[in-house]
Amino acid sequence: MIVGRSAFAEPFALFGYDTADYDALFAEKLGLLLDIRAAQAVTWSGRFRPPLEAAAVVPRAVQDRLPVWVGVGGSPGSAERAGRLGLPMVLGYIGGSLAHLWPLVDAYRAAGEQAGHVGALKVAISTHFHAGADPATARAVYPYYHEYLRPKRPGGRGFVVSQAAFDTGTSRQGAIMIGSAGEITDKLADAVKTLGLDRVFAQVDWGGLPSGLVEESIARYATDIAPALRAA
Repeated sequence: MIVGRSAFAEPFALFGYDTADYDALFAEKLGLLLDIRAAQAVTWSGRFRPPLEAAAVVPRAVQDRLPVWVGVGGSPGSAERAGRLGLPMVLGYIGGSLAHLWPLVDAYRAAGEQAGHVGALKVAISTHFHAGADPATARAVYPYYHEYLRPKRPGGRGFVVSQAAFDTGTSRQGAIMIGSAGEITDKLADAVKTLGLDRVFAQVDWGGLPSGLVEESIARYATDIAPALRAA
């Protein structure tokens, strides 16, 4: 389970919350989630919801401790919180460069080590992914990528990604993991070396990509990219 503070404001109004409580809401709800994870019956009180008295939350997770990762955008405070709690951290990597992520990883590890969680600290990236047969074929998915991120209504949330921005993002130094299997292997190897990654969350099905392209991309990850990364 990946938990985060939300990149968008719309859910706050939908559930009747004030965006001024953005961080306090997340801190309280994350604390409650960890209490639920730790015990079958939870007694709890907080600011944003009614208290719980010996509440049973069932069914329980199959894993003996449900894996909870903290999703972090660009906030050093969020990275430090994940470290203090000894929770693995997932960095959203859809723009910028690896150099922009390093200070977050540094803050995370420093906070975790200070809190005594050295052995529990793990770092991952979550990134838009597509492995094509060759560089040109892979980048031919640009119309789907544009459709995926564009605002769907006037004034709505989203991003308009130009062809030029897409080309920059898919270059060796860019954040978008779209390219041939060899190109993506090189970019992920750079990320592992720079950040000391433990995991990659590859977002593979987006923008209405045809199912055949999605399946081929997953297959290339399994047969070409992952083995090369493990060997390195």
